[in-house]
Amino acid sequence: MRSVVLYDLEYTAWDGSMATGWLRPGEFREVVQIGAVKLDAQTLECIAQFDRLVRPRINRQLSAYFAALTGITNATLAERGCDFRDAYDGFVAFAGGDPIVSYGRDDRVLVYNLALYGLQNAQPLPEHRNIVPWLNANGVVTKGLHACDIAGACGAQFDGRAHDALDDARSLAAGARALIARGAHNMFLDP
Repeated sequence: MRSVVLYDLEYTAWDGSMATGWLRPGEFREVVQIGAVKLDAQTLECIAQFDRLVRPRINRQLSAYFAALTGITNATLAERGCDFRDAYDGFVAFAGGDPIVSYGRDDRVLVYNLALYGLQNAQPLPEHRNIVPWLNANGVVTKGLHACDIAGACGAQFDGRAHDALDDARSLAAGARALIARGAHNMFLDP
């Protein structure tokens, strides 16, 4: 059985940080959550899930903006969060060499965090695929959308919490299932 991993990240943010590209002093894209679903590439059935909260090393206190956006609080992070290296290693192990697919280039954010923290000798990420070009080729206008919006944009139901990485990965999966059910080429079967 071939499988594929659809994933999403949540990373530190402040009011206006997206508009400024995280270029204001002290703003870094530190990963706070990695969420993923592993799908059977043929049937698109979910066969496993991955969800890790990550304690940022530099901006240890989450902004009120971030907490309101994601629902992740400082208290939750203190209780359930782990170090980025542990979450990264766990994600790579979860992928198990299967291709990883995100809405955009979240792979670059993961690699950025390795460099930001000076982490060396990390296992490389599996092959990464950006789902956006495939969505666009299948008639989904993605401009201004986020991963949480994809299920709805593809005509699928999304009952999860927007900007929760696991639920956003589920949104990507639901959107892909809807498009493939309507005849779109299954990009997950491509070598």
